Amino acid sequence: IVLTATAVAFPRNPEMVAARGGASLVVALLIGWLWLRLGRTEWIRLPHRAHLDGLPRMAAFWAACRHDIIHAGGFLVVGAMAAATINVAVPQQFLHDLAARPVLSVLALAALAVLLSICSEADAFVAASLSQFSLTARLAFLVVGPMVDLKLVSMQAGMFGRRFAVRFAPATFVLAVLVAAAVGMVIW
Repeated sequence: IVLTATAVAFPRNPEMVAARGGASLVVALLIGWLWLRLGRTEWIRLPHRAHLDGLPRMAAFWAACRHDIIHAGGFLVVGAMAAATINVAVPQQFLHDLAARPVLSVLALAALAVLLSICSEADAFVAASLSQFSLTARLAFLVVGPMVDLKLVSMQAGMFGRRFAVRFAPATFVLAVLVAAAVGMVIW
């Protein structure tokens, strides 16, 4: 679904689909390998959800789903509001000046992806609308967003503890930015 949405959002740049899929896969593999090599089980605090005790498996599953959707839903609304605000409130000249600086534009769109917390099915359309930025910067937005955003960091901290989130989120952010930039430099 995500790659199809990317293809629809970037009809003139079909290589964006392969770049997004490939870069995301590489980051996932690298962060998994990094966790296997350096991760510590004491950094993870698994939660106990007492309200799910005694429920049948499917009832517990659906209760957990409802809880997670309600928890994440607020961040999705905030992300949509932030995207609309950027398009209206940020002067176009500022965006053009930022887009003219390759390294800064990649970092800016990666940071924007973290702040917006847009779902990965819709983020390609936001990235496509940021046409003043290079395809590499927009690729960074598309790779970073689904891996590190405010919603995910808060959910990781709530689920696994702050010690995990403080290590996992920055490592994932750095790897996602570096891989997206490298893939973008090779392709474009």
